[in-house]
Amino acid sequence: MKTLYLRIVWTTIFVMLVSSFIAFIASNVYYQQFLKPYNDEKITAMAQNIAAFTKNNPSLNKDNYLNHIGALGYQIYLVNEQGGNDYGGAFRDRNLGADIIRRVQAGETYHGISHFAGNAFVTGFFDNEAVNTIGVPVMINGDRYALFIRPNTEVQFGELRLFFSVLVLLIILISIVLVIMSTRYIVKPIVTLTDATKKIAQGMYDVDLNVKRKDEIGKLTNHFAKMAKSLSQLDEMRQEFVSNVSHEIQSPLASIQGFAQTLRTEKLSDAERERYLTIIEEESQRMSSLSKQLLTLATLDKEDTTLEKKSYDVSAQIKQVILMTEWSWQEKDLAFSLNIAPASITADEKLLHQVWVNLITNSIKYTGAGGTISIDVSKTEWMCIVTITDTGQGIAPEDMPFIFDRFYRADKARNRKEGSTGLGLSIVQKIVHLHNGSIKVESETGGGTTFSVSLPILS
Repeated sequence: MKTLYLRIVWTTIFVMLVSSFIAFIASNVYYQQFLKPYNDEKITAMAQNIAAFTKNNPSLNKDNYLNHIGALGYQIYLVNEQGGNDYGGAFRDRNLGADIIRRVQAGETYHGISHFAGNAFVTGFFDNEAVNTIGVPVMINGDRYALFIRPNTEVQFGELRLFFSVLVLLIILISIVLVIMSTRYIVKPIVTLTDATKKIAQGMYDVDLNVKRKDEIGKLTNHFAKMAKSLSQLDEMRQEFVSNVSHEIQSPLASIQGFAQTLRTEKLSDAERERYLTIIEEESQRMSSLSKQLLTLATLDKEDTTLEKKSYDVSAQIKQVILMTEWSWQEKDLAFSLNIAPASITADEKLLHQVWVNLITNSIKYTGAGGTISIDVSKTEWMCIVTITDTGQGIAPEDMPFIFDRFYRADKARNRKEGSTGLGLSIVQKIVHLHNGSIKVESETGGGTTFSVSLPILS
């Protein structure tokens, strides 16, 4: 059974056979426990009626009478000291025993049906042995006989047995055919899924499953299609990520290589040499920053990322970041408007420090000289909300959906000149989500930008 199709077919047929066998055994038990005593009682009443009729009709022709009874669907064995005769069909085995015959002639009723040995098959009803009968004493024409009687199943159930045999056979054959057909219907989507998995394993994510079922297999197919789409998007993101990383590394490397060769091969003035060395230093710093941020993202992307949480004052941390970046905002003559009250939260202090550094340095970078940066820290019963607003150049509406994408730059030329890697906001969003928080942004071109970070007080 190498395929699921054959496995289901053979398993179903096996279940049908086992269930039929169990049903047969259960029917046999039911017959032995309930039907056999009832059958014994019914045939006993029939035998006693025959004995009473023969007693009340002393001039009765016993052969004619018993042949008529036999023709109604009974087997009769009439015996005395001179011997015995069968009526209504011959018994397969007459071995009753002389003692049983004597006791019945003496007036005892023989209950052979209820005492007939049971076994694994329902033979107590169909076995035409003389011991499987009801025996009663009868008087016919002044002679004492022992009369043994049982139903003649060949007469009573001959056609019915054939009918039920054909019925059962047809049920089995039709069931097997329907199982084969229905199993193909069940397995077909799974075969389609198997082919789709082979394609995905080969890197082909554009699979058309075309399964419209609403059952569990249909749900599995829909989930598989969504997974394939996600894998396709992930592969595109991976390729784009590799391309972006290669580009980001290649650009400063080319600058460093080019200026290094210039310094080595050309006669330069001290001022030119200093300018080239400064460029090399800046490009090296950008590569260092890029590698650190890539390492940070790789660490945050791990499913088993562990946060080193502790309780601390986030307001004090933001003030520390403002002091740390003082040289850059004083150089542009920026003003800070602070509405910061003490706000204690439980979080990873190092990671959130990175969040405030990225957001505040972004605001400083994109706010023109003489602008203002406002920071507000507020608390609700469960959340701490940090809002950072600047009066900078803002973000264009077409760029808003992509600002958290890795390596995305709204103004690529300007950002690259200023040393941006396009990873800062991606890192911010990842850290906030790891703390079960949320980040929102509102902006308009030329009207400034507002970032709002909501963090659980007890994350």
